[in-house]
Amino acid sequence: MTKQPAPRRKHIPQRMCVVCRESNAKRQLTRVVRTADTGVQIDPTGKLNGRGAYLCDKPSCWKRAVETDVLAKALRTELTDEDKQRLREVMTTMSQMSN
Repeated sequence: MTKQPAPRRKHIPQRMCVVCRESNAKRQLTRVVRTADTGVQIDPTGKLNGRGAYLCDKPSCWKRAVETDVLAKALRTELTDEDKQRLREVMTTMSQMSN
């Protein structure tokens, strides 16, 4: 009688929020990417070229990412006023969806 191998569990990539430093599944976090031509953008697909950083869905993390230089350091760039406004719009949309 041969022993059957245990079924392999599917690998779930883990990423860390740059603000609160909590690890979570990659799909549970929002990727923010710095691109050469369009600046800092939200990357819903997780596949855009450029330097990326991840934020969890906590409003406090998004607020701190916009108001401090935590996200700017992770992306190795300066956040322009346009970039900050784009992030605030996403933050507002996320808070409305959760209510």
